[in-house]
Amino acid sequence: MRVLVIGAGPAGMRCAEAAATRGLAVTLAGAEAALPYDRVALGRVLSGEAEPGALITHDARTLRGLGIAYRPATHVTAVQAGTATTARGETLEFDRCVLATGSEAVRLPLPGAEMAGVFLYRSIADVQAIRRHVVHGTRAVVIGGGLLGLEAAVSLSQIGARVTVVHAVGWPMERQLDAPAGALLAQQLGATRRLRFAMPAKTEAIEGAGHVAALRLADGSRIPCDLVVMAVGVRPHVALAQASGLAVNRGVVVDDAMRTSEPSILAVGECAEHLGTVCGLVTPALAMAEIAAATLAGDVAAYAPRPDTAALKVSGIAVWSAGEIAPADAEAVTLTDEEAGHYRRLWLREGRLVGAVLYGDTADAPFYLDLMARGRPVAPFRAHLAFGARFAEAA
Repeated sequence: MRVLVIGAGPAGMRCAEAAATRGLAVTLAGAEAALPYDRVALGRVLSGEAEPGALITHDARTLRGLGIAYRPATHVTAVQAGTATTARGETLEFDRCVLATGSEAVRLPLPGAEMAGVFLYRSIADVQAIRRHVVHGTRAVVIGGGLLGLEAAVSLSQIGARVTVVHAVGWPMERQLDAPAGALLAQQLGATRRLRFAMPAKTEAIEGAGHVAALRLADGSRIPCDLVVMAVGVRPHVALAQASGLAVNRGVVVDDAMRTSEPSILAVGECAEHLGTVCGLVTPALAMAEIAAATLAGDVAAYAPRPDTAALKVSGIAVWSAGEIAPADAEAVTLTDEEAGHYRRLWLREGRLVGAVLYGDTADAPFYLDLMARGRPVAPFRAHLAFGARFAEAA
């Protein structure tokens, strides 16, 4: 069976490798000119901890050894049953196709957003462009205080930039953290990484005469800066699916086996929508890829989403969360150790754990994730739950 995987990000690469090991003839088409690389580790390149080549997960020799025909810089513009068309007018034939087109970074439609010195934070090319622009003492503004924004801000500070994070909500990582944990994180990042925060704050415009000079906020205040990095989120890249006539909501609609509305075409990762949900993290994307490979090989497999988890990849800062954060209909259990700088909050609904935030000590993360994934009743050890696995399991 000839399989065409479109998109060489983590999900596409995982699907291609898993399909090839099952004996399928796989062609992997990547829009970027680079070899497949670890997009999750972009901050290591921005901070100078690693060169771009260190992020490559599969070099040309490895791909050949797997039996994968890799086509870099191949932009596919349309897919129909059996054929795909590229921007260069080539036709690629297949028996089955997998869309792994990922997501695209959101560029805010601000006045001045197209000036020199305004960057996105999504690809190796983005990171290399930012690096060329930064010298010691460069004044940088990162718009967005989510996971990616904070990782970009910390990386910039490591190469000598003076960084201000502008965030629309009153605390960072509001999708993964509640307000107390977010406040602790902002305080620690300010003390240890010299980050400044403007929160809550809305960006009105980027000012400058052809080159960035300042960021103007909605309250009229200005933040002088030499560069701006937008890290305000991503949206599923569904243009190819739409052009190909597939069912699309926020993402490409898929069933439990990762099949789209056209059974010969599958979709995985950040471009896919399963049961009304799109994923923005690598773990579920990789799980989707494994299910798709099994489906391609004729096996019966079904994707079963686990609770979303998130951890900030900043050395010396332990932050982890999973599941529902601060749901209005759940009971909260809180444990705080101000002297140690530890905080954890757990949310329970109908006697089961549905969400957790750990700050300062994340050793019990696997225990809490397992409770959520299995839906295990916690009543027998509820009084000890906040103290972690050791105490809960001994109860």
